[in-house]
Amino acid sequence: MNRPISTLMQHQVTVVDMDDTIARVESVFASNALSWAPVMDGPQTVVGVISAVDLLQFHAQERDANRVHAWQLCTYKPIMVSPDTPLHEVARQMVARRIHHVVVMQAERVAGVVSSLDLLQALLLSP
Repeated sequence: MNRPISTLMQHQVTVVDMDDTIARVESVFASNALSWAPVMDGPQTVVGVISAVDLLQFHAQERDANRVHAWQLCTYKPIMVSPDTPLHEVARQMVARRIHHVVVMQAERVAGVVSSLDLLQALLLSP
């Protein structure tokens, strides 16, 4: 688990804009088979992450998906790491903060994403 997170991260990243409505976020999730996405303020600023669990909780409250925006629902201050951060350090941060999603940043841009399931898969497949 000393290898860098870049060996595990998903390189193709779909993001949502902080001003996207929840209806738009759900459309993006459905179109791209996503369970979570970084929430962006412009091309370089990650403000949070939004997940399928957030959307389920939102709908349980019977709120209007066309009137609420991603910034109102996302989890702020996501874990952000560089591509060379060791897997064990990423896992430690996730457990300590009880967070399931990590954004990998390189040169102030989103380079990839990692979920707790990605880390579990790496653990199961490691010799």
